[in-house]
Amino acid sequence: MDLVSSPKSSCSRELQQTYQQWFSVADSDGDGRITGKDALKFFAMSKLSRPELKQVWAIADSKRQGFLGFQEFIGAMQLVSLAQEGHEINQDILSNADLESLKPPAMEGLDILLAKKKRSEKKSDPNLDAPRQPEAPPSARWFSSKSSKKIPLKSVTSIVDGLKKLYIEKLKPLEVTYQFNDFVSPLLTNSDFDARPMVMLLGQYSTGKTTFIKHLLKSTYPGAHIGPEPTTDRFVVITSGPDERSIPGNTIAVQADMPYGGLTAFGSAFLSKFECSQMPHPLLEHITFVDTPGVLSGEKQRTQRSYDFTGVTSWFAAKCDLVLLLFDPHKLDISDEFKRVIGSLRGHDDKIRVVLNKADQVDTQQLMRVYGALLWSLGKVLNTPEVMRVYIGSFNDKPVNEAAIGPIGKELFEREQEDLLSDLKDIPKKACDRRINEFVKRARAAKIHAYIISHLKKEMPAMMGKAKTQQRLIDNLEDEFAKVQKEFHLPPGDFPNVEQFREVLSGYNIDKFEKLKPKMVQAVDDMLAFDIPELLRKFRNPYE
Repeated sequence: MDLVSSPKSSCSRELQQTYQQWFSVADSDGDGRITGKDALKFFAMSKLSRPELKQVWAIADSKRQGFLGFQEFIGAMQLVSLAQEGHEINQDILSNADLESLKPPAMEGLDILLAKKKRSEKKSDPNLDAPRQPEAPPSARWFSSKSSKKIPLKSVTSIVDGLKKLYIEKLKPLEVTYQFNDFVSPLLTNSDFDARPMVMLLGQYSTGKTTFIKHLLKSTYPGAHIGPEPTTDRFVVITSGPDERSIPGNTIAVQADMPYGGLTAFGSAFLSKFECSQMPHPLLEHITFVDTPGVLSGEKQRTQRSYDFTGVTSWFAAKCDLVLLLFDPHKLDISDEFKRVIGSLRGHDDKIRVVLNKADQVDTQQLMRVYGALLWSLGKVLNTPEVMRVYIGSFNDKPVNEAAIGPIGKELFEREQEDLLSDLKDIPKKACDRRINEFVKRARAAKIHAYIISHLKKEMPAMMGKAKTQQRLIDNLEDEFAKVQKEFHLPPGDFPNVEQFREVLSGYNIDKFEKLKPKMVQAVDDMLAFDIPELLRKFRNPYE
């Protein structure tokens, strides 16, 4: 099963050039994006019915970004062409149709628009024969601007742009005022919003994490080491790039177009154990993988790592769209370090999937027992009443060991593999929804943080005994959290970890904190209640 298929790859070069010209006509402001408004005008030329065009847009904008890029535009044109031929439009039609012999759709009146556009381009630049390159979206410049003036609404051409605007105008001022970046999470940058979806693999050494990535990519990647001993001794981000190369951690952490700036907080000891592997690959254009060092077990745990391993996994878990926990039938024990790592994923339970890898190394009867033992072990670590979804399989390039598992096991493995791959396939489609979800989560956390900080400030005396009061507040932090919760009617599960908060707080002078600014909190409340729903309404399917 192929994880990714691109409409562009099914087009001849001549056809791509034709579609590029059509795209520049449809893209009214030349920003490389066709919004719903652009589509209403352009797609009307196909003379398809509104329900058909609604379906075309829904399939072409499967990532639900609120716009079509060039790639998605080609897919939309192919769907229009198939609809004109009398096919019924559905999700699977592009993967089943013969796209190589598919002709461009008939668009009434498009020739006149193309000729008109060519004339106007010749007038402005007589040497211009090549199609115009789309400009970079203006949102890339919003974060570098020192001024905090309002971002014009017409600059917002996608849901992610809308989130950037809301962050800069409403949420960031609250985060800066109450030092949210020091206590919880660094301030967001442009690359945090634009980053590709990420999948992190966690597990003890030799559970097949690196092999799993190689199996999906169907090739090795720069810097990949595989062996029975703990081979991957660093965090490796595998991402798309023009050529195959490894980039050291210190370099990658300061690159503005990469979302890893926050990792500098873990210091040089970590950055020397972090690298980025770039390679051209169609799957990596949609998903970035994070390969991690094997979690230590037994005596090896006593050798301390030189950096905060659980802190780093927690940082990546917040950024990732999916976290895969890999187990091996012969390594079901959950060590203390693994327990801490799984504990650091608190709040991201919806992203966790468990994979029982190398399952063809045991026979069917043993596999049943292993599966039961794994669920029992996980139940003690993950404090949830629900049972985790566990995928069983052997994710490597070798054929399944049928002698051990028999024909029923082989069929089971294939079905489980299909399920896991469809889960991975859905990641790019759900990326925009996930971004909104994480944004709302962050806004709630920032609001609670503002209430806590301003409450601590309010408890400080005006003149005498400041040091004593500060120490009392730090020692009785649980009670102070309870007071804030009661005063503002907040859910207790949304409060930060007391111990971590206490640790950071002890390095600050509480008296220097800001008092509560109700207007700022109200702006974030309005953003959650009105602005985000309005943004989603604005960029929904234009034919709804």
